Amino acid sequence: MKHFIKYLFLVPLVVFAGCTGRPTGVEPVREFELNKYLGKWYEIARLDHRFERGLEQVSAEYTLRDDGGVRVVNKGYKTDAGEWTEIEGKAYFVGPEDEGHLKVSFFGPLYASYVVFELDKEDYQYAFVAGNTTSYLWLLSRTPEVSDELLARFRARATELGFDAEALILVPQK
Repeated sequence: MKHFIKYLFLVPLVVFAGCTGRPTGVEPVREFELNKYLGKWYEIARLDHRFERGLEQVSAEYTLRDDGGVRVVNKGYKTDAGEWTEIEGKAYFVGPEDEGHLKVSFFGPLYASYVVFELDKEDYQYAFVAGNTTSYLWLLSRTPEVSDELLARFRARATELGFDAEALILVPQK
């Protein structure tokens, strides 16, 4: 019984630790500069998941928190309800602050991975972002539209890393 109780407490640790990991082969960008990353980003493409299902015109706004973390405000238009929805979360670096790997939470103590694995390092105009598994993938941009070349590069890189690029949803931004 004593061992059972010990393992009972270990299960949540293992589960939650896995949520801030990253898919095999996905490496966070180095020389990441948070201050350049802050601001508004438009969601150009994503893999479907229940938190964003049915949302269009999705954007994320990142600002600094007083505790050194990042305030995250995601906003989108629910097409079926005909209304805007917004959720606020927080993010913190998983490792060094010059590495594009953060953990983000919208639901209390539960955190998920946010891995920036490609970034326009010159002026931070686009970012390729993954979660902890190949089920979570986003293309973010500072503008509501991107070039066909960038979208093709995103699809190719996603496929190379084991994501289902054929299932990508292009997010309407009008």
